Amino acid sequence: MTESIEGYLLTRGWRDTPQGVELTFWGATKTGPVRIVVEEQESVCFINRAQSLFPPNRIRREQRDLKLLGGDWVDALYFRQQRDLQTLRQSGVELAESDVKPADRYLMERFICAGFEVEGHAINRDSVRTLVNPRLSEADIQPALKAMSLDIKTRGHTDQLYSIAGAMMPAGEQEAVACVFMIGNAKDEQREGYQLRYYADERSLLLAFFNWLEVVDPDLLIGWSIVNFDLDFLDRKCRSIGVPFAIGRGNEAAAVLQPGNSGQPRIARVPGRAVLDGIALLKAGFWAFESFSLDNVAHVLLGERKLITPEQDKVAEINRQFRDDKPQLADYNMRDCTLVNEIFIKADLIPFAVQRANLTGLAIDRLGGSVAALDNLYLPRLHRQGFVAPDIDSNAGGLGSPGGYVLNSVPGLYENVLVLDFKSLYPSIIRTFFIDPLGLAEPGENPLPGFLDAAFSRERHILPGLIEELWQARDAAKRDRNAPLSQAIKIIMNSFYGVLGSSGCRFHSQKLASSITLRGHEIITKSRNKIEEFGYQVIYGDTDSLFVLLGPSYDSESSQLTGQRLMNDLNTWWTKTLAETYNIDCLLEVEFETHYTRFLMPTVRGKQTGSKKRYAGLITGGNGEPELVVCQSALNFHPV
Repeated sequence: MTESIEGYLLTRGWRDTPQGVELTFWGATKTGPVRIVVEEQESVCFINRAQSLFPPNRIRREQRDLKLLGGDWVDALYFRQQRDLQTLRQSGVELAESDVKPADRYLMERFICAGFEVEGHAINRDSVRTLVNPRLSEADIQPALKAMSLDIKTRGHTDQLYSIAGAMMPAGEQEAVACVFMIGNAKDEQREGYQLRYYADERSLLLAFFNWLEVVDPDLLIGWSIVNFDLDFLDRKCRSIGVPFAIGRGNEAAAVLQPGNSGQPRIARVPGRAVLDGIALLKAGFWAFESFSLDNVAHVLLGERKLITPEQDKVAEINRQFRDDKPQLADYNMRDCTLVNEIFIKADLIPFAVQRANLTGLAIDRLGGSVAALDNLYLPRLHRQGFVAPDIDSNAGGLGSPGGYVLNSVPGLYENVLVLDFKSLYPSIIRTFFIDPLGLAEPGENPLPGFLDAAFSRERHILPGLIEELWQARDAAKRDRNAPLSQAIKIIMNSFYGVLGSSGCRFHSQKLASSITLRGHEIITKSRNKIEEFGYQVIYGDTDSLFVLLGPSYDSESSQLTGQRLMNDLNTWWTKTLAETYNIDCLLEVEFETHYTRFLMPTVRGKQTGSKKRYAGLITGGNGEPELVVCQSALNFHPV
């Protein structure tokens, strides 16, 4: 019987089979996990139509009504095996979109980001509801995902495992399920908030933990450095003693992939369960801490500490507890799990990760990935315009572009300084001036001028529309007070400039990136000049902000009124100027952001010139009392 199921993507993967490429997707639904298998797929890439190629019989070449962006007509190459595509890539033949993974292409061409609807006949396979070759489409889903924090304790930097703790994140009125699995010969006991179970050796402990994990069945595994330490250790331990690393769903083994280059992170592959690291998520959300240690973050966000504090010799104390007081070690192990759960709740990390996946099409546990996010959103829309994009490595070694414009500061101690800020300046520039890879490649008649001889189509573009959709979504999120969604959208919108300016992007162009940054320079410079025409002094400016001096003759009320008037006058002037100069609508928006009653712009140490990105000032807080604001660098930024 055919059924329709809505769900949320957790993991994705592919493998070569004799019949073709097989795709596997795991999703969370209201009635439990579901596995989706799509068989006998073909991998695809594109090649210049004029390029000679004599492939073996297992590669199929067909003409398509498509052109390379900014180039010639292309043909499509179809492969029964992904490894054949990879072999051709390595041969040096110039290809297009050969670096797009099969599972990612399948999803993006259906505009599936994270929520999905699947229609087909469900069968039971390995005790998991499975649909083979169903119809898959996009859906707007806000999932309720089950999360479990995981933490292990070991003997220092050795390969000896002491214990594993797992704690399900509380959901609704359900009681939290938590357990510590400990090496030892004592009697099992019920501790406060969790069970403590003992096992004679590592093998029996691991098998018991894997069985328990299958029963509690979380959608998400969360932790602190969970991939780099906990899962990596368990993966190596399982291999060393000959036990399958069975933390995936459907009796599927997991693996931790080691980085190909130094500095790259390890990647956990856990079928059916996404893995979220607290440190990485906080950094992705632009949280800033002096230290991202669990103890410090818990202290700052929760006012709580680990049971072994930094002042103690952690390794020695863990060894002592394991030797002399295993219940105490179990308390320590479980405490780390509960702190992780509480931090995730406090900082809205799971909603943030969910919304990020909803918006970008990236897997929920993939962090970074700004280039891939743009690909997911841009490529299917580009294809429907009749174009394909080059491989990413085709732009290796491209020229860079200027950064944000910083005005020279005027050092001194001032009274009544206003900050005028352009709301999301770079995304606004993209929207206003139609900055776009397709528009650059196909400028058409009467294009809009950019910089470095760039010209952009007024009618044919994709990126401005994507940003418009994100902009409206963020405004709605703000109205709904959905902070995780608002923060996720802000980060994604602001990432597009950085992506276009990176040689790691398939759309990288100095003309694209510079048409954004140099337009920003122009906007800040002309805005400063206009403010000075109004009779005020600009003492500093940085990328998207201008600092305007009023002086001691102003009080709080007149300062606020002046800030509002300057904001309105600048917005009116830009609207008129862009309409007269370029015949375009102005989507730039100046906001009156801050009134400093006292403001210090210091000098560079040992010099008379003013500093940059370093200042301090007093504002009036919500309680009417003065509050000190200090800016030393971007490290001072905290999300709101």
